[in-house]
Amino acid sequence: MFTLPNLLTMSRIFAVPVLVALLWNAGWLGYLAAFVLYCLVGITDYLDGYLARSRGMVSKLGIFLDPIADKIMIASVIVMLIFTRDIEGWHVIAALIILLREITVSGLREFLAGLQVSVPVTKLAKWKTAFQMISLGALILAGSVSHAGWEQFAWVEWVGLVSLWLAAGLTLVTGWDYLRAGLKHMD
Repeated sequence: MFTLPNLLTMSRIFAVPVLVALLWNAGWLGYLAAFVLYCLVGITDYLDGYLARSRGMVSKLGIFLDPIADKIMIASVIVMLIFTRDIEGWHVIAALIILLREITVSGLREFLAGLQVSVPVTKLAKWKTAFQMISLGALILAGSVSHAGWEQFAWVEWVGLVSLWLAAGLTLVTGWDYLRAGLKHMD
């Protein structure tokens, strides 16, 4: 239970309240601290899986906790960025697409696990995750840029919003792929 990969995964879960607190009524420094924490959490997401596989430390707890940690972090950051109005207007639709897909795929995975059917993560789903991570990180950083008045870095917000829409598009495609695979087992 207390292997390094599992501890890294749990650290992501414990980092979420800190991330939320940093974004709550944040000024430029709070956003910057949230961005640094978000990047560290993203690195642990990569490291826990790499270490578990490369050192033969894959555990049932890790398999259970890793996707939960990812979803908790993504959902929390999206909700906070909507709360802070860093995601607003039509861009909320992209954020909702991502949230709804995460909930749907989680439910589908749980249903299929009961049937002992595994749903492997596709390369396209990994790209979706990469765009999600980039978009949310860029939007957090854009909050710092905006609050600090650093107009020369205003382009960071566009990177975040474009990446958010790319992630939403890939979310629809990969969500449909998972749903289509799951429907075969729903007689």
